[in-house]
Amino acid sequence: MNKVILAGRLTRDPEVRYTQSGKAVASFTLAVDRRFGRKNAEANGQPTADFIPIVVWERLAEVCGNNLIKGSQVLVEGRMQVRSYDAQDGSKRYVTEVVANEVEFMGSRPQREGGAPAPQGGYQQSAAPQAPQPKQSFGPSIPEEEIPF
Repeated sequence: MNKVILAGRLTRDPEVRYTQSGKAVASFTLAVDRRFGRKNAEANGQPTADFIPIVVWERLAEVCGNNLIKGSQVLVEGRMQVRSYDAQDGSKRYVTEVVANEVEFMGSRPQREGGAPAPQGGYQQSAAPQAPQPKQSFGPSIPEEEIPF
């Protein structure tokens, strides 16, 4: 089974290109925090995040290019791919990347540098603010200080 699930933030705006046959392909790098050993790693000067190259194809590539910017928080589900190519100097190069099947937008819409909002789409905002809904209670009421977490 080849399945990868990652949650992180974009390190740069997605780059969208089109193949000769007209298929859209977007690429970006996802910064994924390392969950364990963070304190020891910081003390030793080691990075506390991994930077994973992500490739997205067709309609999803266009959606990502139109709605995501540097700093956007996303959840990516896809597969790991290793490919090789011959460099200009004749050496063989290997690339490991995640080919995304699904990209879920998380968090709030990030702002572009200078405070301008991100492009419209993807993150939908309603035209009028919603009135707060009354909280529904299911079962007996428990004071907050008695909740175990």
